Amino acid sequence: MALSNEAGRPRIGFFGGAFDPPHLTHVALAREALAQGRLQELRVFPTGHAWHKARTLSPAVHRIAMARLAFGELPGVVVDERETRRDGPTYTIDTLRELQAERPDAQLVLLLGTDQVRALPSWHGWQEILSMAVILVAERIGPGGAADPFDPHTLPGMPPGARFERLGLAPTAASATDIRARAARGEDLSRLVPPAVARYIDQHHLYRTT
Repeated sequence: MALSNEAGRPRIGFFGGAFDPPHLTHVALAREALAQGRLQELRVFPTGHAWHKARTLSPAVHRIAMARLAFGELPGVVVDERETRRDGPTYTIDTLRELQAERPDAQLVLLLGTDQVRALPSWHGWQEILSMAVILVAERIGPGGAADPFDPHTLPGMPPGARFERLGLAPTAASATDIRARAARGEDLSRLVPPAVARYIDQHHLYRTT
């Protein structure tokens, strides 16, 4: 995948997710996106009503607070609350349109994992997304190269001019599902989430079933 750099335009990254909770893999991904993606700013968007998730998310106030604790020490990262304030389902295309209107001078860069990129044709307005933003594909790096490489030409109906870049990320074991289960059992989370997030989860008794 070739780099897509429009000379002279600031690059603003878009990193969306439930962040329920944000964990060390999220932080590593944000750090590498800033560096490898040559971003001047990375916007982190905790999702509002996630149309693609069957489970109910934790209240937005907690997910926003944890995101600020997790990403707060990374220069250039801004936690953006707008999707949590939006009525109805949260669609990436709506937020991209808003960002484009606010920053017409910028090149928008959407950070996605390989599984998310492969699922793009199921997203609302996915072809418009590809026309508006560079897709920065986070590929886990294994021995000898990318362990899960993505070929953009495998996307059916991909519009001409779609732009993709590759971001290499060392394999990690953190999983929000596993972290929530561990928190429910009262287990130590210090190796899976930033210390401030672990303290927040404990102080607010998040993910406890009783």
